[in-house]
Amino acid sequence: MNKRKILSFLCLILLFNTGIAQSEDERLIQKLEKREYPDWFTNAKLGIFIHWGLYSVPAYGGKESYGEWFLRGLQTKDSLRTNFMKDAYGEDFTYNDFTTLFRAELFEPDEWARLFKKAGAKYVVLVSKHHDGYTLWPSKYSRNWNSVDTGPHRDIVKDLTEAVREEGLKMGLYYSLPEWNHPLHRWYSDPHDSIQDYVENHMIPQFKELVSTYRPTLIFSDGEWYNSAEQWHSAELINWYYDLVGSNAIVNNRWGHGIDTGFLTPEYSSGITETNRPWAEVRGIGRSFGLNRNEDLEAYGTSAELIKRFVITVANGGGMILNVGPKADGQIPLIQQERLMQLGRWLDINGEAIYGSIPFDVQTEEVEIEKKRIDENIDFDWVRNSPDKDIREDDFSGNWKTYLVVPESGKYTLKINADDEASVSIDGKKLINKYDATENQAEAMRTVTGNNDEFIISLMKNKVYPLVIEFNEHKQNAHFQLLWKTPMVDSFEIIPPKVFFLNKNLSESGLYASYRSKSTSIAYTQKDGNVYATTFFWPENELVLKIPNPGSNASISLLGLDRKLNWKYENGELKINTSTIKFNELPSYDAWTFKIQK
Repeated sequence: MNKRKILSFLCLILLFNTGIAQSEDERLIQKLEKREYPDWFTNAKLGIFIHWGLYSVPAYGGKESYGEWFLRGLQTKDSLRTNFMKDAYGEDFTYNDFTTLFRAELFEPDEWARLFKKAGAKYVVLVSKHHDGYTLWPSKYSRNWNSVDTGPHRDIVKDLTEAVREEGLKMGLYYSLPEWNHPLHRWYSDPHDSIQDYVENHMIPQFKELVSTYRPTLIFSDGEWYNSAEQWHSAELINWYYDLVGSNAIVNNRWGHGIDTGFLTPEYSSGITETNRPWAEVRGIGRSFGLNRNEDLEAYGTSAELIKRFVITVANGGGMILNVGPKADGQIPLIQQERLMQLGRWLDINGEAIYGSIPFDVQTEEVEIEKKRIDENIDFDWVRNSPDKDIREDDFSGNWKTYLVVPESGKYTLKINADDEASVSIDGKKLINKYDATENQAEAMRTVTGNNDEFIISLMKNKVYPLVIEFNEHKQNAHFQLLWKTPMVDSFEIIPPKVFFLNKNLSESGLYASYRSKSTSIAYTQKDGNVYATTFFWPENELVLKIPNPGSNASISLLGLDRKLNWKYENGELKINTSTIKFNELPSYDAWTFKIQK
């Protein structure tokens, strides 16, 4: 056979083998698409997330940041974290040295499991390895970088898995696909496409070691966003996991682009309304997943706020994975324990409207709300939150009115740094108008042709200029800044508070702020032919529900109160008489569920 024929033959073999590989990957993806999601997850509604590791020693970050990203902050030389590291631990202290301080001396897995069960959770998800690569089991692929070789000298995954299953709950494990500091591939630092060696020689064997040893019922993968599912070998790994664990096994949807499987995981948002695919909103009791000692008390919210968020997710067809961030010693902070117990007590009374329920034809009823206050300037980074606890994290608006007085006459360059849509008007003229063409803009955002975020204007010293600023937030990561370049300083800076005034006589400083969003007032679920209406305000005399007539034979009661209530249906509204219920009879004080039996 001559060289040309040999070459042609080899090319045919290569093409044939490539075709087999492609068809095999497609076959695995098709197998995943046909697989039904297990009923236990859809019915469970509530799971507990646990972010616990070396990052729990410093337990520190910005007030809106994730404590578990401490190492990344050091790598990027974030001043807040690097200065804290030096001040608290010394100039020569490194992240690896936290292994000597992560001791878990108060870790009692049985107590954790009992607490989670009392909270009403049906499953638990432990972070077995976060992005720093430190594992909570004795991985042979992370020698001297795990919780058995160092620190606690305990197999935390094993201990908690046994305790959780002893309480009758299902056990899940979070696993970070990449690592920030692994020599085969340093996530965020090395080129994103240079992961093959890391994936094949570290990630895949370690993942299989973890899963085959503990056989979790749920896998929550993460860190996939810079690579494809093909690069992560996702279809292969998920199918391998399903074949090993069985029909109850389930994964989330974070496996790289090019594959669409697993339950959905909106994170710190106002939720979604997906009913054809299981989903669970992922959030902490506070702003962070891993413990962040720099958080304010208000970051933890109230029991009423937690219950409301949870019920709304269920009404919209999902559930919630609620995170706790234990301290390095293994104790779950008492305020987090309190919130879990408060949620559990509410579920003891109202659980029949939650577990195993499905969305009703009418999912929620909403009202428009407005919160007013005085802000000193426009310099906000709400991240995944909102300006006020009553304002939704997504789909809210802000409006500011003030008077501007500049320190010197001359040309000023105004600029906005906005996550979504914003506009700036001076003397009734809209100068800056930034909008997101992919969203449905409010009409106010479309009054100017174009999409600009800067404007140069001549302003006079001591002249009073009416200033109006508008902002519309859509989905996630809200931030908004108003900056300028002045005749004195040729670089952008936040416009300082001293130039804003509430009135023309300049007697008070600040900006009148108005924040608006919709707020859910009532959430509905249904189960076994019954309809449940959970209201987040107590109706003193009458609860009015805008739902179809349940029929003359229907009976209505308040969960936790053993008696029937009078009701009537007129003008397309169901009206329940609540005037006979005394305050001391109320079964709970955060939210109330009315059961409608047809």
